[in-house]
Amino acid sequence: MGAILTQHTAWTNAARAVAALRSHRLLRPHRVAALDEATLSTVIRSAGTYRQKARALLGFTRWLVGYAGGRFAPLRRAPLMSLREEMLGLPGLGPETVDSILLYAAHRPVFVADAYSRRVLARHRLLPGGATYEEVRRFAEAHLPSDPALFNEFHALIVAVGKAHCRTVPACVECPLRFDLRGRPPAPGS
Repeated sequence: MGAILTQHTAWTNAARAVAALRSHRLLRPHRVAALDEATLSTVIRSAGTYRQKARALLGFTRWLVGYAGGRFAPLRRAPLMSLREEMLGLPGLGPETVDSILLYAAHRPVFVADAYSRRVLARHRLLPGGATYEEVRRFAEAHLPSDPALFNEFHALIVAVGKAHCRTVPACVECPLRFDLRGRPPAPGS
């Protein structure tokens, strides 16, 4: 649920919405799927764009209940690319959200190519600055062992570096990856 609630908002706001879901005992897909949109919108209001997120949460949880009985275990056995395509067809779920759900909830080997990933890989000249989400995802998946635990850890490390050092204006001096720049400034336009 956090993957949907954090869309276009800071995690602190999404976390408040998750806490509200928890306090209403709504962290189970069956319970969310049974709600109406207005009720769910009220509960997750702190996440921002709450009506849109309520529709996405309802669509996803109802799909999950129908597809897998509300459990993530069956998603671990389904053919990955067809599962990903089906999830991308759900309203309000884009590639980053679907890949986050697949990696973190279903433990599937899918790389989450978020803005931090794209920025770090471009600045270190592993990909061009204008690389798309899919280009970055495919690049990472082709160059790393297909291991969900590795993708999870790698993504967490990239986010940590991105938040602390590889911001819109780079702070390379203290960055633990600065050695990889080999004395060159970060790639322009990235």
